[in-house]
Amino acid sequence: MRLNLVEAGDGPPVILLHGLFGAAQNWGAVQRHLAARHRVLALDLRNHGASRRAAAMDYPAMAQDVAETMQAMGAAPAAVIGHSMGGKVAMALALTAPQHVSRLVVVDIAPVTYPPALRAYVEAMQAVPLQSGLTRRDADAALATVIPEASIRAFLVQNLRMQDDPPSWRLGLAEIGAAMPVIESFPELPGRYEGETLVINGERSGYIRPESHPRFQALFPAARFATVPGVGHWVHAENPSGFLGLVDPFLD
Repeated sequence: MRLNLVEAGDGPPVILLHGLFGAAQNWGAVQRHLAARHRVLALDLRNHGASRRAAAMDYPAMAQDVAETMQAMGAAPAAVIGHSMGGKVAMALALTAPQHVSRLVVVDIAPVTYPPALRAYVEAMQAVPLQSGLTRRDADAALATVIPEASIRAFLVQNLRMQDDPPSWRLGLAEIGAAMPVIESFPELPGRYEGETLVINGERSGYIRPESHPRFQALFPAARFATVPGVGHWVHAENPSGFLGLVDPFLD
């Protein structure tokens, strides 16, 4: 499917892919910075943001969405940057359509299967009573019974369309919930991506472990590894300057 996107800047194309429960707007500060020298397209992946809903959320299907959108926009090949679930989409794109990827940046995710820790988030969002008069504070309080971290609740509540009456989620929660086993995994895909690859992790995040490095190197033999100090999983949001200090020279 053609994906909704936010475009800025001129120059060599860069594609930005958000993580689970995210949207193109999550890249705001990074996109504005990169747009000084690049044509930057931040995409809403399927079942997220303003892109369409679909039952399938396997990584080859989501990678095909990105490829189709890049072709329609005349933005292939491009440097592709993906965070978390978007990083898995970016890796799947590089492995299945390497001609579309000039270089690859994978942010705080590995090509492995993760435990089902985020399924509770979907259930908590589905349990929020979407009724007239609901406020963001009400939604936050409903999520707090399951999600103690205020920053994560704030991130999730951004997905509420408060202008609707009653408010609604801009996420395909039913589709995401059903697809969580597939989202948590990573498929066995043929071939390798030989292009330049930068793998960035947050120092305080446990998403990329040393034992994942051989898996990266088997699929992405040119992979280099870098760490942004003092941050967790949301690397580019927690320390944009540290993140861009790695990405800028890599894109150049």
